[in-house]
Amino acid sequence: MPTDDIGKKIQLLNIPSTVKLVAVSKTKPLEMIEEAYQYGQRIFGENYMQDAVPKIQNASHLPDIQWHFIGHLQSNKAQLAAQYFNMVQSVDSMKLAQKLNTAAGKFQKTMSVLIEINIGEEPQKHGISYRSVQKLMDFIINCPHLKLLGFMCIPPYGEEPQPYFQKMQSLFLKYKDTYHLTELSMGMSSDFQEAIQFGATMVRVGTKIFGKRNN
Repeated sequence: MPTDDIGKKIQLLNIPSTVKLVAVSKTKPLEMIEEAYQYGQRIFGENYMQDAVPKIQNASHLPDIQWHFIGHLQSNKAQLAAQYFNMVQSVDSMKLAQKLNTAAGKFQKTMSVLIEINIGEEPQKHGISYRSVQKLMDFIINCPHLKLLGFMCIPPYGEEPQPYFQKMQSLFLKYKDTYHLTELSMGMSSDFQEAIQFGATMVRVGTKIFGKRNN
């Protein structure tokens, strides 16, 4: 039975109106998404294609809902991403960009994308080096079915995030005007307030809205 818990949690985040809240709903049931929607939440972030697609298919009664893919996207899942998602925040290679462009063309749509930056240059993490980002940007802006809106990052776990947010802010400002960038997605449940201080236009919050992950 619905409660107002999720609505209260969203309200307590106190996200500025200039910042988009991406409610990270991975592993959570559609009922919790419906409850957040009831309290005005419209953008939801998913990491796992096999978990997300059934939820999206069953959410057709929520007409203005938006779905962002925020996890690592394998290129062989590009068609599903183009079919079901409004945005992919984790583009990190020309190969994936090309696959998304082709898939979006099949669905006669323009796919909004962000480039995932491996801002901590961690070998175990996905994302492109900030030193190599311009080449990927140039590739994406020449893909007719992709619209590059900006960058996404996840700072190294356990480290102070501010230096990484500051570096991302500098990168964003460096390319903002030339490439007409509008979105900087950074900050999660533990550090979204700091991310906002460094210019985040999107924050990805899951635990503080829906509770701990199921896996």
